[in-house]
Amino acid sequence: MEVQHSFLLRYIYYRKTMQSGLWLVWFCGFFLIGVSLYSTQMLLPSSFKNHIKKPSFFRNDLADSSNPTITIFTAPRPFVGLVGERQVLAIQSWLSLPENVNIVLFSQDSSAISFADEFGSRVSLEPNIDFTFLGTPFFHTMVARSLASSSDISVLIDPDTILLPDFISTLEYAYKLDQDWLLVASSQTISHFPFLLDSNKKHWIADDGKHIGIHKLQELLAQNSHLKPCEDRMLMAWNNGDVPLHYGVLPPFLYGKGLHNHWILTEALSSDFRLVLDASWTISNFYINDLDQENNLLIEGFNVSNFEKRSWEIIGNSHLGRLYGSISLREENYSNLFRFLECGGNYLLVNTSKNIVYSLGYKRSLSLRKKGISLSSIEEEILDCVNVVKSLDRIKGCSVKDQLELLTSISLPLSLETLLSNRANQNKTIVLAIAGYSYKDMLMSWVCRLRHLQLENFLVGALDHEIYGFAVLQGLPVFKYANPLTNISFDNCHFGTECFQKVTKVKSRVVLQILKLGYNVLLSDVDVYWFKNPLPFLSSLGPAVLLAQSDEHNITGPINLPRRLNSGFYYAHSDDITIAALEKVVRHAVNSNLSEQPSFYDTLCGEGGSHRLGDDRCFEPETNLTVYFLNRDLFPNGAYQGLWEEINVKEACTTKGCYILHNNWISGRRKKMERQVLSGLWEYDISTRMCLQSWPRTMFTSYF
Repeated sequence: MEVQHSFLLRYIYYRKTMQSGLWLVWFCGFFLIGVSLYSTQMLLPSSFKNHIKKPSFFRNDLADSSNPTITIFTAPRPFVGLVGERQVLAIQSWLSLPENVNIVLFSQDSSAISFADEFGSRVSLEPNIDFTFLGTPFFHTMVARSLASSSDISVLIDPDTILLPDFISTLEYAYKLDQDWLLVASSQTISHFPFLLDSNKKHWIADDGKHIGIHKLQELLAQNSHLKPCEDRMLMAWNNGDVPLHYGVLPPFLYGKGLHNHWILTEALSSDFRLVLDASWTISNFYINDLDQENNLLIEGFNVSNFEKRSWEIIGNSHLGRLYGSISLREENYSNLFRFLECGGNYLLVNTSKNIVYSLGYKRSLSLRKKGISLSSIEEEILDCVNVVKSLDRIKGCSVKDQLELLTSISLPLSLETLLSNRANQNKTIVLAIAGYSYKDMLMSWVCRLRHLQLENFLVGALDHEIYGFAVLQGLPVFKYANPLTNISFDNCHFGTECFQKVTKVKSRVVLQILKLGYNVLLSDVDVYWFKNPLPFLSSLGPAVLLAQSDEHNITGPINLPRRLNSGFYYAHSDDITIAALEKVVRHAVNSNLSEQPSFYDTLCGEGGSHRLGDDRCFEPETNLTVYFLNRDLFPNGAYQGLWEEINVKEACTTKGCYILHNNWISGRRKKMERQVLSGLWEYDISTRMCLQSWPRTMFTSYF
């Protein structure tokens, strides 16, 4: 018994000792963890600590966040007629805002240049974004340029939208948020607005010259304006923070053709990177709805009414919406949307889906379910204001389903003859590229380069249905080949293949067709990089002369040796002699089992070079056409002097005075692209679907 008692005492003592040891270990562990956390917090950079602390809606340093710099971006139509008057009035309303607001106009029109010059440094012109050949700007390039702004806040707005001062107060409150945000505000429409700004552009006046107060204008707007919540017209603003607007790449939407604003809103909500705010009830922004009377403006010589009011552009945007994501605000995304509401001089953030409200200056959130419970007078006032919002779902349920049902095959409503008459330069000369879908990216790089050189007199001939649809969506002046080709290999349509033979024989037929319509043609393959405009030089020799690149690779010796005429770059004048000679080339190519290139040489220079003249010419005796082989220092092919192997290809070619450099003498599309991209002779960003610009110019090598 005593043994058992002694054992029990030892057991109890041992157990207590173990418990005390464990408590000591736990205490030491918690102490060490606390010391570690404190040390880490002390050593972490302040910028990183801000990311791991519990987020709050509003900054603590409110005094330092006032008067943010604001840049308003817009893409005006030409400043003519009623449309021009409405745009002038709208932009003047922006200029009546404080001096921290600047304006950037996306335009290449001369009237916009003149307008910007009138207002000094506050209004600037930005022509270096991507436009369609009809002058419509691409929305994705507008957004990219706006995102590159150095201002605190960027704003995208329609050029005829009038703003009142509550626009500034709303953005200033939004700027105090301690999160990156995207703000939208649906635009209202008003049928009659009989007010103008005074001579100082500071105060609104009526017809009788009397000043109209802002509150009076807001009352008028509330009584007479209408909101179309599912229309794509809306103001968009964001703080230029570190977080993107949305996940993914913005499609190449055409500005003003619907869908693009809703696409960004939908993607911003689903991505959940930023706080998304609907400020439709706090920003007075409206437009006068008689603008449709002036929709048939001439844009670069085109009458919109003849193009079914350009509904094909809207259809194109619908295609892009279907291809790149949903354009309807789904219920699960809508729950992330906050309403911006002004209440008694204070601003509220209201999420009716989550039944919660935040107030600037009020330290905690307030549940909308608390009605009837004991609340402070401030809380009661806030809830009374918020009750109005629940029935005001201005954006919820918006969908473009009806527009997406417009989907048909995309077709540019312009004939080849119409395109030629409106795209040719004053000498009736066209730069022509013939391409299939497999070379779509090289086509865009080629187009971007010509645009950089300010050459707009180009046309694209589509070899297949896919490249035609792609070119229409990219805003290119494109026409279909009469008999579109099928089964064109994506990666194996290089020199020597059956696909290559089929493709090249189309080129001479299209060139012949254009020559017969009275236009000179510079045919350029899309793998030809242009350093400068060669047209003045090429057109200087006059009619009855065909100028072609030499494909000779030897540095010395004649450059007009048998079958060294490159049919991927040549200039043909529209005259009877050239047309007759090219007809012979086409007939010869029909009966040949080779590409069209040997047909050019054998027909114009004679088989084996029997019609050669000297080292750089040929003379076709039946038609009296002279063929000049272009100087290879100025027009080098892909094998000449190893230019593509130079460390700095651009510098080497510029030193030689090159007009162009052909990316040939290499087999395969992928190898061509890789060589051209790595050399720096690439002008198109495949990832963003934009021409490379100076804001910012980013080279990329990751898509092989």
